[in-house]
Amino acid sequence: MPNTVALGPNAGLIGVAGGRARLVTPALVLDLEAFEHNIAAMAAFAREKAVGLRPHVKTHKSVEIARRQIAAGARGVSAATLGEAAVMVEGGIPGVLITSPVVPAAKIDALIALNRRASGLMVVVDHPDNLTALETAARHAGTRLCVVIDVDVGLKRTGVDSVQSALALAKTALASDALALGGVQGYAGHLQHVIDYAERKRLSNEALRPLAVLADQLRAWGVKDPIVSGAGTGTFDIDAEAGVLNELQVGSYVFMDVQYHDDVEAARGGWRFKPSLFVAASVVSANHAGHVTIDAGLKCFATDGPLPRVTCGAPPGASYAFMGDEHGKLVFANASDRLALGAVVECFVPHCDPSVNLHDVYHCVRGDTLVDLWPIDARGRH
Repeated sequence: MPNTVALGPNAGLIGVAGGRARLVTPALVLDLEAFEHNIAAMAAFAREKAVGLRPHVKTHKSVEIARRQIAAGARGVSAATLGEAAVMVEGGIPGVLITSPVVPAAKIDALIALNRRASGLMVVVDHPDNLTALETAARHAGTRLCVVIDVDVGLKRTGVDSVQSALALAKTALASDALALGGVQGYAGHLQHVIDYAERKRLSNEALRPLAVLADQLRAWGVKDPIVSGAGTGTFDIDAEAGVLNELQVGSYVFMDVQYHDDVEAARGGWRFKPSLFVAASVVSANHAGHVTIDAGLKCFATDGPLPRVTCGAPPGASYAFMGDEHGKLVFANASDRLALGAVVECFVPHCDPSVNLHDVYHCVRGDTLVDLWPIDARGRH
């Protein structure tokens, strides 16, 4: 039996007609029709382009969503942190690639322990000292760890700084009986939101060049079918066409958010993916002309992008503004507009990944009915 207490105050509304409008708020709402469209659309694209998918769970942090991505054809998932990876492995998800270096000794020990239980676990490496530490720990444990060389393609966050440095790491990994070399990774996160599509394409193709050189060299050294992994929701189509990557680490496509939807999808000339993630909120104060106060503030939405967008439940033209930790303001476009106390509105999330991390569960809806609650399993896992 599910733990209804852990699932929150809305568990009793599952299956109740009109339950979407009766949610105890604030509540993170997942529109399953749009979500399932997005999963299917990306899977169909990957099949058409003969490229693999290793979607990033840092977006959704959910074992249930990862399972659905695997069922749709993904070869595995990407995880930003060891904690996320552990949640996925314990949930039975195969082929987890940890896309950030695992460095402190305690975390390396935990990684090696996780490797014993995992199917197809991989971790990136971008420094010879880290590679040595991983090799030593794997040998001491009597296990073999698969590593992927992380290459900086312009983001300057992680990754080796040159093809030569990458090749040196690759040679060391190939010579070790405690390590296996899986391939290379390069993530151009700085290019995902370049608004001009032609410029985004030019820059992304340029960023892929070192990965192409490295992949060719690994094949020449006898590495069979090395993975060449990268891309994101902003460049997946560009990168698939370039023919360098053989798997895509897309993440935000399952939900979309205000910035991706407005800037990136519009620049493609259409909307391949649908908005699927919203926060439902209630009017808790309605004493002032021109606006009302709702119960969704800084603790419900990421603040590193555009503002949340009001999508339903409010008069046309109403806009959102932050009013503190617990509250937001809905500003009316017309002086005569009103909303009653207790009225429920929904807002499209501004930046999906950190917005998700502020909530405990997804309230999964079809139409006006709450049909399920999915825990955000890896929330806060580092």
